[in-house]
Amino acid sequence: GSVVEASMAFDTEGRVLAARVIGHANVGAYASQTGPMMTTRNILRNFPSLYRLPLLHIRTYCRFTNTGPIAAYRGAGRPESNYYVERLMDSAAREMGVDRIELRRRNLLTPEEMPHPAISGLTYDSGDFPAVLEDAMGRADWAGFEERRREAAGRGMLRGLGLECYLEATGAPSTEMGGIRFDEDGGVTITSGTQNYGQGHASSFAQILSTKLAIPFHAICLEQGDSDALLAGGGTGGSKSMITGGGAILEAADMVIEKGRHLAARALEAAVEDIGFEDGAFRIVGTDRAITVMELAKRLRAGDLGPEQEKDALDAALTHEPAPSTFPNGCQVAEVEIDPETRTTRVASYVVVDDFGVLINPMLVQGQVHGGVAQGIGQALMERTCFDDEGQLISGSFMDYALPRAVDLPTIRFHEHPVPATSNPLGVKGCGEVGCSGALGVVMNAVVDALSVRGIRHIDMPATPDRVWAALRAASGGGLMDSAL
Repeated sequence: GSVVEASMAFDTEGRVLAARVIGHANVGAYASQTGPMMTTRNILRNFPSLYRLPLLHIRTYCRFTNTGPIAAYRGAGRPESNYYVERLMDSAAREMGVDRIELRRRNLLTPEEMPHPAISGLTYDSGDFPAVLEDAMGRADWAGFEERRREAAGRGMLRGLGLECYLEATGAPSTEMGGIRFDEDGGVTITSGTQNYGQGHASSFAQILSTKLAIPFHAICLEQGDSDALLAGGGTGGSKSMITGGGAILEAADMVIEKGRHLAARALEAAVEDIGFEDGAFRIVGTDRAITVMELAKRLRAGDLGPEQEKDALDAALTHEPAPSTFPNGCQVAEVEIDPETRTTRVASYVVVDDFGVLINPMLVQGQVHGGVAQGIGQALMERTCFDDEGQLISGSFMDYALPRAVDLPTIRFHEHPVPATSNPLGVKGCGEVGCSGALGVVMNAVVDALSVRGIRHIDMPATPDRVWAALRAASGGGLMDSAL
């Protein structure tokens, strides 16, 4: 739970001059390892977002209370940062009488400004933020919204349209192991210090190795979580698994190729300088004499190329040096309908356009985005942790804590607008948290837009029916105690 006062200064042309964030965060009865990080370091890294921001002042206070301690949840400071910026953008546009999209266009960084040294101290290496914005608006039929608003009003509904542009700085650089082992049973094992808990590492890591060395996909397995087998490992976090783990596997594959050239020279009775590698095979350049990686490994296991101790001569294990953070970004557009009688909010339409750089496995990426958006919608509209005055949790079961279900979620239309990263050899950007990072602001901007016809300019998360009721009552001049829900 945080209370934040955020402000932004603009010149007469609507260009950002500076921003200030003063925050107070409840970290509970004691500090967990990551608890204070979300409202301090990660706000600084992510608040500048994808806009030109010359000056930034941030001051945050971590407050100890009698409630339970907090730890990292999906995004860990990134959703909050983007939420602050995008609510400021909408509020500023309304106050200045400027179209909210035009205000963003004036301040978005362009591809020509890359690499861009952000005020956070990080350097954005790539991105086409204006193109992503226009792509999302087109796919969401932004221009046709007013007609849909009028149709909803005819049914007695309040319909709102929201947009959020967002950028995320992935986890801080860390070392990672890349290991490739050719097993006795003919399979190949990847050893990695990242930890898969549902993201699909086994598939995506195997795709990298299979593409690089032409090893059959079905022959590859992933070894993880075994500290005895690891040279290094940073675990999973900050949407950096593919950047660090994938990069380590790619580097280890290069080591296999270099080792294999020497072994293939022996097998093909040629000089090492004459051995090339292409499409999974070592070949004497200019001839049709070749041997595949898998055949080379088989001959090693059989002892055909040397002594018994050389059976593992093709294996590779190394520590991959840290790659810089990447900057996945995108734009989400949402439409909501609010029933002024029941005060319930329904997400009617949801469009996502993301730049994740090179996509190793688009299906897994889409699943990550869907899950992140679902969590973000839950935070924006229904999830609320409540304590009594003594610090006793009173929303400790799903009878009291409203986790979103399938019926609460819209069809999420996901689209790609990739601009490859230049800071790592795979060209990838993280994707695990971006769905959530964009969801808070887009939903709340849509809610405020729907309520704006009643004179409402802001409502805090979560926009539960009771909060919507309170806002509508206050806007109509009624006291909050005039009637009961």
